[in-house]
Amino acid sequence: MKHKFAKPLMWIPALLLTAASVLSGCSQGGSAGESGQKVINIYQGKVEISDQLQEMKKVYEASHPGVVLNIQSVGGGTDYAASLKSRFSAGAQPDIFTIGGFQERDLWLEYLEDLSDQPWTQHMDQVAKDPMSADGKLYGFPLNYEGYGFLYNKDIFKKAGVTEIPKTLSELEEAAKKIQAAGYTPFVNAYAEWWVLGNHNVNVPFARQDDPDAFMKALNDGTADMANNKVFNGWLDLLDLTLKYGNANPLTTDYNTQMSTFANGKAAMTQQGNWVQPTLDGINPDLNVGMMPMPISDDAEANDKLFVGVPTYWVVSKNSPVKAEAKELLDWMAGTPEGQQFLTKKFQFIPAFNNIKAAPEDIGPLGSDLTKYISEGKVLNWYFQQLPIGTPQDYANLMQSYIAGRDTREQLLEHMQTSYDNLKVR
Repeated sequence: MKHKFAKPLMWIPALLLTAASVLSGCSQGGSAGESGQKVINIYQGKVEISDQLQEMKKVYEASHPGVVLNIQSVGGGTDYAASLKSRFSAGAQPDIFTIGGFQERDLWLEYLEDLSDQPWTQHMDQVAKDPMSADGKLYGFPLNYEGYGFLYNKDIFKKAGVTEIPKTLSELEEAAKKIQAAGYTPFVNAYAEWWVLGNHNVNVPFARQDDPDAFMKALNDGTADMANNKVFNGWLDLLDLTLKYGNANPLTTDYNTQMSTFANGKAAMTQQGNWVQPTLDGINPDLNVGMMPMPISDDAEANDKLFVGVPTYWVVSKNSPVKAEAKELLDWMAGTPEGQQFLTKKFQFIPAFNNIKAAPEDIGPLGSDLTKYISEGKVLNWYFQQLPIGTPQDYANLMQSYIAGRDTREQLLEHMQTSYDNLKVR
């Protein structure tokens, strides 16, 4: 599904105001360091592995004399996508940077080096290739698989008498009632975070269509709508349930509050993914946690799935003067025991390469649950990556208005449809 966008270099007026802060300490792509050293400038958006990347830098530089990794991690309270555009607007293109697939692939395609001939590509499953493939070429190195659903505290479930993982909406409500009666908050909802709503939560009704790809095509053709779609109404039933049995003030609850509330055993469930395992471990290493589905109906089999995708790809700038060295780094990460150890043990990632296996003790209980769902084929894709650019942020705003009681569900779905129609390709 192709979309037309302004090229990154056209966004100078809106973004140069932030350029100074994001460029400090960073040179333009592929510079020569002291004594002719090759500097690979890496700009990446997963701040949760920033310390581990600095450790990887030391290991890699020790075995590759003459190569320096200049790694900058941007995220958390900073908009990574906007800061990346600022770098390009200011003419400071990194040699390696991170983007998502599908829409972001199309957005940055003219700057991307073709990586189709790299040795690690033969170990990628098609589901990892599709988001970064165009015209028969592959443009991205998949950092990992990630998946999400509801995280749940196994100890609270046991104390409340919830003996089975809820796989239907009715079962989920019964579990919430028991948990509430036991003196715990069933859900902690971080609905202040746009991505919790506009990416992950809103993906549920798109991914749960009988034929998601056909539904997306019908939306683009104008032959489908959200307001009269039973899956979208079931999704809102689930959202309503999390609010009914959730924490007070969900619209002012941010990620940090969500994690501390859940990790400290004050809430039984929360919507997140396996990427939070290091955060939970840092707060409460003894947390007995698992991951379960997000049911929107009383069809147990249809509900028993998690949402899995590749969140981020490392890409190489085709204009980089050190792109050979950049490719060598990627090959080292995927093809050597030292590099693979960082992907699994250090980053606690589920590798997106089928020749790299992660031990349960390396990826934690959330990663282990997710791996089980993947191995059993009980997964659904991340369709929010295929939405028109701008709709996830719009959807988050619209959902927040609904949560605040300013709009009805009918109005919410109508506004979501209008947003999609306005932003899709004509």
